[in-house]
Amino acid sequence: MRNPRQYSTPSFDRYERRILIELQANARLTNLELAEHVKLSPSACWRRVKALEESGVILRYAAILDPKKVGFGETVFAHISVARHSSTMTTSVAEALCKHPAVMECFLTAGDADLLMRVVTPGISAYDEFLEETVFKTPGISQVRSNFALRQVKFETALPIEKL
Repeated sequence: MRNPRQYSTPSFDRYERRILIELQANARLTNLELAEHVKLSPSACWRRVKALEESGVILRYAAILDPKKVGFGETVFAHISVARHSSTMTTSVAEALCKHPAVMECFLTAGDADLLMRVVTPGISAYDEFLEETVFKTPGISQVRSNFALRQVKFETALPIEKL
């Protein structure tokens, strides 16, 4: 029996690959522009984009902001350990912490911590407030380790579709 957590690599044809690559680079392309880049008719391109959206391959479209230019100068990676190792405890801690708008990403992890979160804040005192008012008040947390990013070396949002 197949493990439900194992995922197979989807098979995209060359047009779907190009659509995904182009939209990751610039989601504001019009359908006509996208069709020209991909070398499809506009109607065929539109149908393929709709199918990718409906199948959940394309989750959403977004503008990517510069955190520093909108007032979020600090990025912190918080490593959270739960007190009791159970899926219920880990899930409830993750759900409680993810409600906070400063939590940009949260991963269940194996290794030294149970959760890894990327948190953005205006500064260190705001992160301290996040810890005091949110993290330390969340039941089930045994340990928190924080790593402050000094500088961003690489930031990509585009998945390497061409490497599949």
